[in-house]
Parts: sequence; structure tokens; C-alpha cells
Amino acid sequence: MSGNRPTPPTPHAKHNADALAALTGHRFNDVSLASGALQHPSLGNEASRRRYERLEFLGDRILALSIAELLYTRFPDEPEGALSKRLVALVRREALAEVAEDADLYSYIHAAPSARSEQGRARESMLADACEAVIGALFLDGGLEPARAFVHRKWEPLLDKAINPPRDPKTALQEWYQGKGLERPRYTVVGQTGPAHAPVFTIEVSAPDGHRVQAEGSSKRAGEQAAATQLLTILESADG
Repeated sequence: MSGNRPTPPTPHAKHNADALAALTGHRFNDVSLASGALQHPSLGNEASRRRYERLEFLGDRILALSIAELLYTRFPDEPEGALSKRLVALVRREALAEVAEDADLYSYIHAAPSARSEQGRARESMLADACEAVIGALFLDGGLEPARAFVHRKWEPLLDKAINPPRDPKTALQEWYQGKGLERPRYTVVGQTGPAHAPVFTIEVSAPDGHRVQAEGSSKRAGEQAAATQLLTILESADG
């Protein structure tokens, strides 16, 4: 919770606070927190960028805690390993972006025109980052309860979709080849683009049967998982 006095609201900040109140169900006491959570770094203000990234950092941790509690309650008989797989799937960028898209968070983000025009992975990252920043702002303004309530409400539909714990693609791919009596696939970084704070890695997975697939990710691990997922899809389609 913020230990400072609430910042006197400007009309712009008040509009952001009203928008987030409608979106999250929480009325902000410090409207500058709401405004900061919607100011994308592409706007170029260094102070705003630092605050946004700090809110992201905090929101990421609050999200993991809230999801862990939700999973612990929702799946009382599952072992730690299965719960961990669910947690990883629910806090990854794709899940955050899906929640943000469903909530129409994109309409509230203030970003440079060049950033708003981007699609695909860049848009997904913008949505995921903003969602984390909003969760961080909720926690700072109202404590754990409003952040927790928002996460539980918005992530419940994702839990309803996942009856079984998600498979780890790299493990599933390795098991597929081992089941055929073949060696495990190998992963290689074949490219890296983007700025230092938001790199994009291109990973190639090479399989013992000659298959080679490339995929991108915001980390080496994410790229490996994406490449494994693509190769699994190819193999399963061929078997089908």
C-alpha cells in the first residue's frame, strides 16, 4: 500500500482511474497509480517508464501468489508438480494477454502511435505488461484483496478450460522420441532481435529423425517451449 498522500488528480489521471475502476471493480484512492499503470514506456518519459516497469514487477509477483492460492483451493488432491505446471501456464504472457484482451484493456493503454500499430507478439506483450502493471497498482492502492479479487475473477475462466494439468512441451517432445527409441531433440539459439529490455530469441529444435523447427520467444526457455510445441503439432498431425 502506498505510504504517501494521494497525488492531486489531474483530469487525465482521473479519467484513467475511472476507467480502471470500471474494469477492476476497485475505486482508486491514489489516481496516479491508475494513471501510471496505463502509461506505456513507448511514450518516452523516463520517470513514467521506470514506474510502469516497477508496477509490472510487483504485479507479476502478486499474480503468482493469487494464482497459487486459487490453484491450491481449486485442486485439493493434486500434487505440487501438477499445480506448478498449471501455475506456469496461467502466469505466462499468453494467458495475461488473453485476460487483458477479454477485458478490453487495450482500449485504456496510453502508448505511442507506433506501438499501438504493432500486432502479433508485440501487441501481446503490451497487453500482458499492462495487465501486470494494473495488478501492481491495485495492490499498492488497496492491498492484497482488490488485486486478489481481480485475479481470481479474471482467471477463473482459464481454469475452467484446463481440466488436466498442461503438458510441458519440451518434456512431452522428449518422451515422444524416447518412446521411439531415439535420442532427445537439441535446442540452439539461431538469432536474437529487439532491445535489451525486451529481447526476442529465435530457437531451433533439431530432432533425430531430421525434423527442424524454429520459433521465437521472449526468453530462451520460451523460445524452446514454442519450438517444441510446433514440432509436437507436426508429429501428432502425422500420426493422426
